Amino acid sequence: MCSEERRAKTAPPGDSTRADQDRFRLIPLISLATQPGLGPKLLSTLIEGFGDAESAINAPTQELLALSGVGERTVAQIRRAKCLEHAQQVLRWCQSHQVQVIPSTAKSYPQGLHHLADKPALLYVQGNICPEDALAVAVVGTRHATPYGVTQANRFSYGLAKAGMTIVSGLARGIDATAHRAALDGGGRTIAVLGSGHGRIYPDEHAGLAQDIARSGAVISEYPPFCPPRSGQFPQRNRLIAALALGTLVVEAPERSGALITARMAGELNRDVFAIPGPVQSRASHGCHQLIRDGVTLVQSMEQLVDELGPMSEPIQTSNGRFVRHGIELNLNPVESEILDAITPHGTLIDEVINATSYSTPQVIAAISVLEMRKLVRRLSGQCVARI
Repeated sequence: MCSEERRAKTAPPGDSTRADQDRFRLIPLISLATQPGLGPKLLSTLIEGFGDAESAINAPTQELLALSGVGERTVAQIRRAKCLEHAQQVLRWCQSHQVQVIPSTAKSYPQGLHHLADKPALLYVQGNICPEDALAVAVVGTRHATPYGVTQANRFSYGLAKAGMTIVSGLARGIDATAHRAALDGGGRTIAVLGSGHGRIYPDEHAGLAQDIARSGAVISEYPPFCPPRSGQFPQRNRLIAALALGTLVVEAPERSGALITARMAGELNRDVFAIPGPVQSRASHGCHQLIRDGVTLVQSMEQLVDELGPMSEPIQTSNGRFVRHGIELNLNPVESEILDAITPHGTLIDEVINATSYSTPQVIAAISVLEMRKLVRRLSGQCVARI
């Protein structure tokens, strides 16, 4: 018998297990979030204004009308959320299909999404979102990829996954699917963001790929399981792709492409945007060339992209336990990484680095010179260095 079952059997009458309490809190939120016309921004306003979904549903009409963006029609929609039957069906479906329902207040909610003014009030997640997924790059592009685009998406995604970065994309045909598969082939993590519900994977032929991704990352959606794919939902999901990643790489995109929407949203979030140049006459690369003309960083290799990511706003712990503070660190060899980890921001004597790593004096001095050239450390004196 597991601990949860034991607690349920020994709990005093009237007491709920923690799982039951979480479930009861989720049902009103799901009910509110699935009401037509209640978008993410309005949902956030309601929850922030009343503390939780249940309080918002039961709030007095005048208090609801006092909120910005709430009118009589919206109040009627909120009142319809009192009927919880549909929300209960949604939660039962999720539980039977191993799909987690994660509210924006949960610790497991991706930190990057908190930067969105219209962040989803909840996410449906199959698989697991891990702390190291903060070290992510979005790889996006056209559904009608050329052999050149497929080659580049595979090369970059495989290399980035090997370097320890999570690949984020949209599970679409073409560049997206190539990026996901390459990340899996590289033994890395990948996150797919859906423009539909988990019960309506689109396109249909990627249902197997979605299962593979869930085993080595996560498949996420802001839409309930039974939501079909609709054209307007795909540009909407692109903001999640941009927000989940430190930077967005556009591999191949024509002048009118959803990938360019993702790139624009990434720029609005102050995230890095990169583009791969293509053959001059290839229409599939015209969007990339326009981005480059507009000042987006042209990249030719995975190593260059990682270097361009620059310093992180805060250290990110990787799957091997290291804390990465700068993208360049992913390009270091094992000796350089270990020596860098032995240097503190406040300053460390070179002799202390030698003792901590067991490398020879020439090896340590050579590695410190490389780290200094890469602007990861600085010398405080002839015998003391500090991590930048």
